[in-house]
Amino acid sequence: MTKLKLGPLEDDKPVKVTIELPAAVFRDLKSYAEILTRSGGATVPAEPAKLIAPMIERFMATDRAFAKARRKAAQLSPESAERSG
Repeated sequence: MTKLKLGPLEDDKPVKVTIELPAAVFRDLKSYAEILTRSGGATVPAEPAKLIAPMIERFMATDRAFAKARRKAAQLSPESAERSG
């Protein structure tokens, strides 16, 4: 079984965003969706567009520099602490 970085996709209320991707990136998304479906990581065939948000979320969650900068910004801004709590 292939060990993909994405696990099962959550069903969440989406926010619509329109982006343009290079054709090669879209082809890779299609391939990733096919592999994710075959490996059992999706209960229904995954649509390539549905992978973008979890991939970005995973990327940000594993970016140590981003996490450090985010913590530092939260410490500097009392407003951000009120919004997140």
